[in-house]
Amino acid sequence: MLTGEPMPIEKRPGDKVVGATMNGTGAFIMRAEKVGSGTVLAQIVQLVAQAQRSRAPMQRLADKVSFWFVLVVLGIAVGTFFVWGFFGPEPSWTFAVVNAVAVLIIACPCALGLATPMSIMVASGRAAQAGVLFRDAEAIERLRTIDTLIVDKTGTLTQGKPVFREAIGVEGHTPDEVLRLAASLDQGSEHPLADAIVTEARRRELQLWTATDFDSVTGLGVRGRVEGRAVAIGSKKLMTEAGADVSGLADAAERLRNEVATAMFVALDGHAIGMIAVADPIKDTSRLAIQSLQAMGVRVVMATGDGLSTAQAVARELAIHEVHGDVRPQDKARLVSELQAAGRRVAMAGDGINDAPALAAADVGIAMGTGTDVAMSSAKSHS
Repeated sequence: MLTGEPMPIEKRPGDKVVGATMNGTGAFIMRAEKVGSGTVLAQIVQLVAQAQRSRAPMQRLADKVSFWFVLVVLGIAVGTFFVWGFFGPEPSWTFAVVNAVAVLIIACPCALGLATPMSIMVASGRAAQAGVLFRDAEAIERLRTIDTLIVDKTGTLTQGKPVFREAIGVEGHTPDEVLRLAASLDQGSEHPLADAIVTEARRRELQLWTATDFDSVTGLGVRGRVEGRAVAIGSKKLMTEAGADVSGLADAAERLRNEVATAMFVALDGHAIGMIAVADPIKDTSRLAIQSLQAMGVRVVMATGDGLSTAQAVARELAIHEVHGDVRPQDKARLVSELQAAGRRVAMAGDGINDAPALAAADVGIAMGTGTDVAMSSAKSHS
């Protein structure tokens, strides 16, 4: 919830947990260290109040102009009073008071002094209703000058939650059979990819079998026995360890990767029987948002830690022409600096700790969701 990443984070005794996040499995006792004003919700409310109290550069200019304008108006009012008093028709001093007051009322720059803070408060309030929180009023003004937007992929352009995409079976094995075996084994896994597979199998009302000897191999996949037969699901390396030849599925796997999907091979008794594809779908609003930005003349750049081929596949769907893949946090910050050195006004949109350096370096940092503490501190607005 806080980082936007689709994978759960393992917690051990002594680790910190955040209120409103979900515990995947097991039970634990936690100690509440932040309550009241220290909670995330209270911090969000504080952001709105802080933005409404802050002063934009234009507001400071308006206040300075108002100060000198008031002095000038007071001087003119005093001059009017004495001119009418000494040189006006009788009753001259009565006319002097009336005209001096008239000058003060008509020339009073109250609208100039009130218009800017009122517009800041209204903009902050309306933005909050739309789910956008500004850390300070200056960010509102800076956004007008932005001509380049760097966006992260996971959790920013995509939903950040894997969903089932497709099941493929080799000759003699149907897609439903492959899905049933994979889901039966994955019932013992807490991985988000496994959850997507099991959810799809249940949606299709497939009968799942009980798995035994379940073993999760970090970074490779899972393996075990289903109905007494050895089943493995995961990467090509895991298939090699299981003695399964996946060369016949290579083309299909490449196609799925180009379509922004994670391909997992399925082996039964040491023979590859198919493949399962799970994808992180692009948000419904991403296409319209990118099109609107490009129509406004904003240059959109994608920078993600994901592989270049995956990043390019997402970029093709969203018509983003400049893509940077396999990017580390320091590389994102360096990209921001390079664009600024070229005279661009840069905004950065991201969601996690890995985006924090770039969020801080950008002219305007936009943290997606509630963001981590680091991302929220680095960004100048939150969406």
